[in-house]
Amino acid sequence: MAVKIKNSRALGTLSLTPLIDVVFLLLVFFLVATRFAQEDRELDVLLPSASTAAAVTAEPNEIAINITRDGNYFVGGQTLDDTGLLLVLNESVASNPLGQTVIIRADQRVPFQYVANAMNLCNTAGIHDYTIATEE
Repeated sequence: MAVKIKNSRALGTLSLTPLIDVVFLLLVFFLVATRFAQEDRELDVLLPSASTAAAVTAEPNEIAINITRDGNYFVGGQTLDDTGLLLVLNESVASNPLGQTVIIRADQRVPFQYVANAMNLCNTAGIHDYTIATEE
């Protein structure tokens, strides 16, 4: 009895569909998880003017605290009260222990008490590198 030997191709082929799915999920994750710091800098706040204002360069882990005319704090697109702002600042110090940078952008019509309060919350959280933004 003769034995037949079949020459067959490999049974399995490499499917790229799972790889494409994983790449797509990673792309969506990074798009959702990325914090858009530029949005914080473009919030409609009328900044006070200063004759000796220096240009501010964006740093990778900086936090922009926006204080609106009615005294609301905005960080990362969220409206925060004093407790929420302190919580965000503490979390940022925990995730960036080498040095957190904060830019305080207050409307020129806001009472200075809100700016002083934001500075006090920065000091309470252990952040000493903060800047008050002004127009040139």
